[in-house]
Amino acid sequence: MPLINPHINFNGNAEEAFTFYQSVFGGAFAKVIRLKDISSAEFPVAEKDEDKIMHIALPIGKTNMLMGNDVPEFMGKVNENEHRSKIAVSAESKEEADHIFNGLSAGGAIEMPIEDSPWGTYFGMFRDKYGIEWMVEFDPTNNGNI
Repeated sequence: MPLINPHINFNGNAEEAFTFYQSVFGGAFAKVIRLKDISSAEFPVAEKDEDKIMHIALPIGKTNMLMGNDVPEFMGKVNENEHRSKIAVSAESKEEADHIFNGLSAGGAIEMPIEDSPWGTYFGMFRDKYGIEWMVEFDPTNNGNI
């Protein structure tokens, strides 16, 4: 059964926000990846974006995860009234990820095709036909948990 977790986009203050969320919810970050951690020839990162958060995850309770990232400057600013959050689905297999991605993206707009990502997971993003933004990911190293 897939898990659904909230994912929030920030304009450079994801770490500050997540430190605040952590002060409220407690716990330890399950994952913190900075943009410089995935920089490569295929995925160059501007110096001004290097320390921004590419992915941060804070467990909430036994099965939920609050996740977020900073939007790199080249992608523009996050509109506070739109494009602020996505629904993240953690699939248990590539087949389940494909099924969910293909089903929910039908009639919508694919932002990033589902494929092997530079950070080692199977990942894709889209906006469904109702305007809701989704991310689908399978992480073989975490048995499907983002």
